[in-house]
Amino acid sequence: MQLDPHWQALIDFDQQHIWHPYTASPNPIPPIGVKCTQGSLITLADGSEVVDGMSSWWAAIHGYNHPQIMQAMKDQIDQMPHIMFGGLTHEPAVELAKRLVELTPKGLEKVFFADSGSVAMEVAIKIALQYWISRGQKRKNRLLTVRNGYHGDTFATMAVCDPVNGMHHLFNDVLHKNLFAPAPESGFDTESDNRDIQALENLLQTHHFEIAAVTIEPIVQGAGGMRFYRPDYLKQLKALCEKYDVLMIADEIATGFGRTGKLFACEWAKVSPDIMCVGKALTGGNLTLAATLCTENVSRTICEGEPGILAHGPTFMANPLACATAIASIDLLLASPWQQRIADIEHHLKTELSPLAELDGVTEVRVLGAIGVVELERSDLGPKVQATALENGVWIRPFGKLAYTMPAFNIPSEQLQTLTDGIKAAIHSL
Repeated sequence: MQLDPHWQALIDFDQQHIWHPYTASPNPIPPIGVKCTQGSLITLADGSEVVDGMSSWWAAIHGYNHPQIMQAMKDQIDQMPHIMFGGLTHEPAVELAKRLVELTPKGLEKVFFADSGSVAMEVAIKIALQYWISRGQKRKNRLLTVRNGYHGDTFATMAVCDPVNGMHHLFNDVLHKNLFAPAPESGFDTESDNRDIQALENLLQTHHFEIAAVTIEPIVQGAGGMRFYRPDYLKQLKALCEKYDVLMIADEIATGFGRTGKLFACEWAKVSPDIMCVGKALTGGNLTLAATLCTENVSRTICEGEPGILAHGPTFMANPLACATAIASIDLLLASPWQQRIADIEHHLKTELSPLAELDGVTEVRVLGAIGVVELERSDLGPKVQATALENGVWIRPFGKLAYTMPAFNIPSEQLQTLTDGIKAAIHSL
């Protein structure tokens, strides 16, 4: 990439002074400068355009700079970009909460706004622990989760990420010791013998007296492995939570707002958790915002206990600009033919990417909704896949053995074809 002196100076400063996600500093691989975005296109610092296969880490479901969302943001900036939420309220927060209560699974009546997905999960964990404290059962202070899961990078969330194959094993000695069941058997359409469920029940049966909640990514395990599992597992998990009197926390941060083909992945199993987190696509990828929802029973129990409050309050909680952006994104999604768009993307990804499974070096290709995953046999090829895809006009961000795409729902068909052609070229080049 040939850069002009201005951009080269920016990249040089960046390499020396800015820590990017999961990189060293100085960064041995220079970051790629971006000038602007539009739709599903990214204009790079050298003037070239590439198709975005990541939708900004799965969040920009409408692409970039959608006029309806941009106008809502501009209107809110003129009126009130921010106000503290302690003791005050405002229309964007109330209207967004109304939509979340209406759209999420039945029974989730209380909404707590947070800054990011990781913080939303921290709040969910705090709610679960405080619920049992308020019930006088302080021994119920551990969490049960499954292998290959990922729930965030903050301290409590690191403790429910996979302790071996996850990204946080370095901290295992200082993290809270939770319980891990085997990962759900892989495959959305799998006919299972339920050994995975039996292993989960064995842990619940033995440890339910000390388990506050089970945390789970519904249907899709995201950054922990991009694995899909059967809806019946989720349905049975919910029944086990009720049987053994533990709460269920559904982490819908990656799956919420249509990504799997349902508005929320819990809908595949027709279950409603006790606590649920949303983020990423909540604002259409335009501003950081997340939310933790819970049932009336959970909130009432906490508020009737000591000290009668949920002691958490981010400075930028319910930021009016972010709330207005989220309202615009949700309304845009619901007014669009999003189900058909997801079905079309799923069909395209299956048609174009599935043949890659026949190649040497490819372990599996899996597709669900607007998610396409190519799992490689080796874990060191990500940078090569990314570089070759970029040469073919496509931006993807592989990790470990996984090269994957989660495009915007409204990506034009010709750009979707460019995206899959670029991924195929990158995999074939190996």
